[in-house]
Amino acid sequence: MEALIRWLVDTFPPLSEALARLIVYVLYSGVLAFVAPVLIVVAYTYMERKVLARIQDRVGPNRAGPLGVLQGFADAVKMLTKEDVTPACADRVVFNLAPVLATVAAILVFAVLPVAPGVIGADLQAGVLYVVAIGALGEVAALMAGWSSDNKFALLGAFRAVAQLIAYEIPIVLAILAVVLAAGSMQLGAIVAAQDIPFALVLPVAFLVLLVASIAEIGRSPFDLLEAESEIVAGYHVEYSGMKFAFFFIGEYMHLFASAGVITTLFLGGWRGPLASSDSLLGVLLGFIYFVVKTTAVIWIMMWVRGTLFRIRIDHLLDFAWKFLVPLGLILVVAVAVALKLPAVNSPALRWIALLGANVIAALLMMIVISLLARRSRSAALRAVAGAD
Repeated sequence: MEALIRWLVDTFPPLSEALARLIVYVLYSGVLAFVAPVLIVVAYTYMERKVLARIQDRVGPNRAGPLGVLQGFADAVKMLTKEDVTPACADRVVFNLAPVLATVAAILVFAVLPVAPGVIGADLQAGVLYVVAIGALGEVAALMAGWSSDNKFALLGAFRAVAQLIAYEIPIVLAILAVVLAAGSMQLGAIVAAQDIPFALVLPVAFLVLLVASIAEIGRSPFDLLEAESEIVAGYHVEYSGMKFAFFFIGEYMHLFASAGVITTLFLGGWRGPLASSDSLLGVLLGFIYFVVKTTAVIWIMMWVRGTLFRIRIDHLLDFAWKFLVPLGLILVVAVAVALKLPAVNSPALRWIALLGANVIAALLMMIVISLLARRSRSAALRAVAGAD
C-alpha cells in the first residue's frame, strides 16, 4: 500500500498524501467487495470441477467456451434467471439478511490479510483475534437462514451447522495460538515476517489441525453434514433459490479462499518468496503471485480431500473434534509454550528444532492416549459380548 501511495504522490504532484491514501484504500475495498468475489468464484469453481473430474475419471466442463472456461458465467446467468421464492411463513428480514451476511463475513477476513508486500487493508495488532471473531459470523448466518425459513429440515441443518462450526472453531483457535506463541505476535504482518522457515515445517501438527478444522468449518466434504442431501435436503439453505442461493455459493468459495489465505499467511510464509519486496512494483507483484500460488495449492488439497474421502456420520464428526482435535490442540499449545521457554533455546536454529520436537512429542502423546482408550474400549466391548453369551 505504501509503495503505491508513494507512486501516486510522485507521479501526480498536486495529489496530497492523505488524498492518495484515501484513493488507494477505497479502490482496494472496492476490489475486495466487488471484483475479487466474482473472480474467485469463477476461477475456483472451474478448477474444482476439473480437479474432481480428473479424480473421478471424467472430462468435466467442456461445453461453455473453450475447455469449459465460461462455465462459471453460465452458472451466474442460470442463478440470475431462476425464480426468487420466499416461503410465506418465513421471517423475511432475517431470511433475506442471512445470505448477505454469509458472503460479507468471508470478505471481511481479507481486510487484515497481507496479500503482497505492504498490501494489507489494516495490519491490526490483534489481527489474529479479528480473523477468529469474523469467522463466528458464518455460524450466525447459518442459524439465521435455518431459523427464518420456517422449515424443519432447514432448522435441523442450522443446528448441525452451529454444532459443527463451534466444535471445529476451538481446534482452529488452538492451532493459531501455537503460531502466535512461535511468532510472538498476533499481527499477521509480523507473523509473515517471522517465518524465515515456514511454520508448516516446524509446526506440522498445528498445520494439519488447522487444515482439517478449516475444511470442517467451511462445511466441505467429508465434513458437509450440515447440508447432507440424503438426510436433510441441502440443510439450512434448502428454501433459498436464485440469487439468494448464489450468495451462499459465493460465500462458500470466498470462505474457501479466505481460509486457505489464512493458512498460507500463518504457515506457508504468506507472500514471502524470491525477490518479493515492497521496494518496487515488481517485488510487490511477485509477492502477490507467491501468495496466490500458495493459497491455490492449499485449495487444491481441500478439493483433493473432497474428491477422495467419503462423508462421515454426524456423531463421528463431532467426536473427532471434541475427543481428538481439541485435546491434541491443548497438548500442542502446552508443548510449544514449554519448548519456547527452555533455557537452552538461545538461537534461531535451536528454536526451530525445539518447536519441531514439541510437535512430535504432542503427536506421540496423543497417539499413546488414543491407543490406550481404544484398547480399553475393545476390552469393554469384549466383556459385554462375553457377558451376553
